Amino acid sequence: MFIHRTPLLTVLCLRPKVSKSKHDVVIVGGGVIGLCCGWYLSKAGYRVTIVDRDPSRKSACSDENAGMVVPSHFIPLAAPGVISQGLKWMLNPKSPFYMKPRLDPALWSWCWKFFRHANSTHVENSKHLLSAISLESRRLFVELAEELDFELTKNGLMMLCQTEEGLEEEAKVATMAKEVGVEAEVCDAKRVGELDPDIQMDVTGGVWFSQDCHLDPLVFLEKLREAIRSRGGVFLDAECTSFAQRNGRIASIETRTGEFLEAEHVIIAGGAWTPDLTRQLDLPIPMQGGKGYSLTLKKPAELPRLCSLLKEARVAVTPMGGKLRVGGTMEICGTDLSVSRKRVQGIIESFCKFFPAFKPTDFEGIEPWSGLRPCTPDGLPCIGPVHGFHNVTVATGHAMLGLSLGPVTGNLVADLITQDKPELDIELPKLAPNRFG
Repeated sequence: MFIHRTPLLTVLCLRPKVSKSKHDVVIVGGGVIGLCCGWYLSKAGYRVTIVDRDPSRKSACSDENAGMVVPSHFIPLAAPGVISQGLKWMLNPKSPFYMKPRLDPALWSWCWKFFRHANSTHVENSKHLLSAISLESRRLFVELAEELDFELTKNGLMMLCQTEEGLEEEAKVATMAKEVGVEAEVCDAKRVGELDPDIQMDVTGGVWFSQDCHLDPLVFLEKLREAIRSRGGVFLDAECTSFAQRNGRIASIETRTGEFLEAEHVIIAGGAWTPDLTRQLDLPIPMQGGKGYSLTLKKPAELPRLCSLLKEARVAVTPMGGKLRVGGTMEICGTDLSVSRKRVQGIIESFCKFFPAFKPTDFEGIEPWSGLRPCTPDGLPCIGPVHGFHNVTVATGHAMLGLSLGPVTGNLVADLITQDKPELDIELPKLAPNRFG
């Protein structure tokens, strides 16, 4: 019998080459949260490596969002009335809310947890925490704008209302805002026009949150990337697939290309895809992607001074230089990024009702952008260490507030890793990634 024996040298040559590299900090996720973590850790003297599964960043929710910094958003997504209103909207294909039905145990578990949190007690227990971190993030944004040289417009946000009922609801929010240190002014239509005289509005009134700001998110994120690179940071276009665990640590991260990244510290900031990674660490984070859309008018008929939210339509409107961005919807959809043309049309029609100088045809030829907001069932982010691992921190679950809470999240994560006492006195256990059991 003839037996063919392959020489050992040949076997060794045929083996795939394993690439290993060592890093101070590896951040999984290159959206606004990952970048803010990278910036503050870079400032603390760490060499950071940011690994992003999508080099085009089309699947994230950072680049083309509404660009709002909103201390006014101190009420969590899980709040009284949200479920009943959501059920009504489900029947309207142009409404700002939709949940894609599917046989997914994770979805129904998330829904049950959301239902349990959508009450006044949860709002009362969360509002001080959310307002504190939001106001601190706003302060950090002012610092960053000077340090990184980007435009931060501090004109405030107007919550615009077309109905008396809507204005009454927002007036109650304004009262709560003052209780937690957020400035708010209830305005009639005349006062709204005085604050934003450059645009026609069909409104009953509104609430002006003077501390809110806005910016161009694409510019901000690029400034962060440049600053991180200037401090020795590295960006890798790769998808993390698995972790090698040893002695209560992540010893290395394997990418889909076969590279192994060894790190002293690992930060998981993967947005809506974070649960796919944390499950490997026995940390099931209940998370659903909340899809939103935006359209950007490059030459708008009119340009407001303030960013605004359209109360009854749940549409966000933000001036960005000479452009105007219009966005909205919350589609609970897992990780589906497909575009619903009817809901996009709903955004356009609602916008034109509030701003009569515009018509739906102004949006013809504009391709809508879609992104996934990582939504937890209690409406609070997940920030903190992973139980059982000495070198792993999670930063995700910010829903619509990813940009707004980016700096404070990055600063908190940096403090956790450097073991510095956070300047901000908050109840971090309320944000613990393992709080859902």
